[in-house]
Amino acid sequence: MHAPSSVTSLVDVLTSLRERVMGTSESVLSTADGLLVAADADSVQPEAIAALAAATLGIGARMAQQAEAGALRDVVIRCGGGQIVVLAVGDRALLSVLGDEGLDIAALQREAPAIVKELSALLAQDVSA
Repeated sequence: MHAPSSVTSLVDVLTSLRERVMGTSESVLSTADGLLVAADADSVQPEAIAALAAATLGIGARMAQQAEAGALRDVVIRCGGGQIVVLAVGDRALLSVLGDEGLDIAALQREAPAIVKELSALLAQDVSA
């Protein structure tokens, strides 16, 4: 179980996505096997997003392998009413970013390494505690 302060810190990083990347509306951090860790979400069910993120990244990784396209970086889903990006946070966690049609994918790709680093450090602190 996560200590309350580490969950708060994780949520703070997720909340900062709204300021760092235009068009971000919600975000969910989950384990690689689809369990919810933390969320900044108002309208979606974070547990469902966590489970679907694991399946999505798994299918994307298998597709990349079959296409011999190299290691998977992220999966982008574009819909009529918005976009979803699922990316790995190390090998044990996933970040799902939900946004409107104006989600700035290029800004998210620029910010992703720093966000992943912040989340990874917080998750590592929680494991070592």
